[in-house]
Amino acid sequence: SDALVVSLPLAAPFGAFSLLADAMSATLAAIACVLGALAVLFAVDYMHGQAQLARFYAFVLLFIGAMAGLVLSANLLFLFFFWEITALCSYALISFYNDDPRAVAGGLKALLVTQVGGVGLLAGALTVFSALGSLQMADLFSRSAELSAGALAWVAFGFLLAAAAKSAQFPFHTWLPDAMEAPSPVSALIHAATMVNAGVYLLARFYPVFESVPGWRLAVTWMGAISALLAGLMALTAVDLKRALAYSTVSQLGYMVYAVGVGGVFASQMHLLSHAVFKALLFLAAGAVIHAVGTRDMRRMGGLGAKMPFWRNVFGVGALALMGIPPLNGFWSKELALEAGWAHGPWSAWGVMLLVTGLTAFYTTRLFLLVFTGKERESLPLHPPGRWMRLAVAVLAAAACLTWLMAGAFSASLALTLPGHSIHPLGVAEMAWEVLSAPQTWLVLTVVLAAAGFCLGGAGVYQRWQAPAWWGSLTEASFGCETLNRAIRDAVLRSSFLFQKTQTGSLSWNILGIVGALLAALGWLWWSI
Repeated sequence: SDALVVSLPLAAPFGAFSLLADAMSATLAAIACVLGALAVLFAVDYMHGQAQLARFYAFVLLFIGAMAGLVLSANLLFLFFFWEITALCSYALISFYNDDPRAVAGGLKALLVTQVGGVGLLAGALTVFSALGSLQMADLFSRSAELSAGALAWVAFGFLLAAAAKSAQFPFHTWLPDAMEAPSPVSALIHAATMVNAGVYLLARFYPVFESVPGWRLAVTWMGAISALLAGLMALTAVDLKRALAYSTVSQLGYMVYAVGVGGVFASQMHLLSHAVFKALLFLAAGAVIHAVGTRDMRRMGGLGAKMPFWRNVFGVGALALMGIPPLNGFWSKELALEAGWAHGPWSAWGVMLLVTGLTAFYTTRLFLLVFTGKERESLPLHPPGRWMRLAVAVLAAAACLTWLMAGAFSASLALTLPGHSIHPLGVAEMAWEVLSAPQTWLVLTVVLAAAGFCLGGAGVYQRWQAPAWWGSLTEASFGCETLNRAIRDAVLRSSFLFQKTQTGSLSWNILGIVGALLAALGWLWWSI
């Protein structure tokens, strides 16, 4: 009935290399491995004939294994190691087409931005070790009262920083859209199976430890709400198919973070599962369309539904799940998150999330119509996707219809193996009644249907609707966050030019400087002892 822990004792200060198999870690490991396997299956046809496939598959498998290791780790140091391996793999895979400057720039941006989160995670882990003398997560849970209020706050907000960078939450959301230069199977991996789930997992895992830290829950709640809103607004003007889906990922991750902030840990994990399925479906289906027509620009598409009916149908299933239309999995998990916010969160944040549901319905309907309906806007060559690509998305389409039926078993196993998270078992029938009997559910559905109807009606509103130029400039700049990125980059470059003066170019002087600094450090240590 308890979680399974397997440990390999190591020398101090590493503690033990421990693996923890409870409902939360096992579910995320299964998501990484199963969806990763489907992405690899899809890649058999998608990547056929391309160069350096050995490098591609090596990094994909390392990526999946690192994510599984991350969620199964019961030691903060090894969690950090796996955390950094996923960052390395994401960089290598986003930059897979290394002759494309945009791909290389996107990979570097992902690596550098997520490293900010790595610093937060490492600072928190070292604070725990300095206070408790242990890096085992079990010790942090059982002995958190031994940390001073300041130390606990430092750990809590350090982990929040790590989660924000890894899960592309405001103000670190800018790296995820630029990661779209990766091959589509990699995009599905990053957005659904691996990378971005790590931050949500970190917040949910340590929620019982940090919930009492003043301001932490409120910061988590508003970070999720603001991220969901800004990403939804940016998706309204996107014309790149994969980029629009990337914005929707940031927005849906905002739902999960918001749910953790208001105490809905089960709702956040349920939406993580639902989102992993339907977002993998959407990215792989979008990848098949892009593979077939050779462009990601939705303005050049149109009328593809008649030529690609299978892909129109499976993409439609994913789109309906993303919008939160019953009975697909996205409806149930999204409503659970909103119900948790209604019951335990600030009403202003809930109002923001209600607005986001309308934005999601509008931009999802818009991109579906732009790609699959209407007249052909440009004559594009069509290369039919392969059978392995069809098989992978067919499995995901079926899962988008059925995974909500796992809610009962999932909540029971979470309650059993995570007693400190105060999760109550909730049967499928009980969950369905709770969701359908709540008045706010029908309010949310009204907003969703109204937004989708507005996009559908009026003689092609989705094609005629254009945001003002100033709005396009704001979204292109990620509401000022890209400007901040450039300012930081320029400051680092200027400082690096200053430090160049310390490099004489003479090997002898460089060696003397290194040895002198080492002797000075040893002398200080000797004196302090």
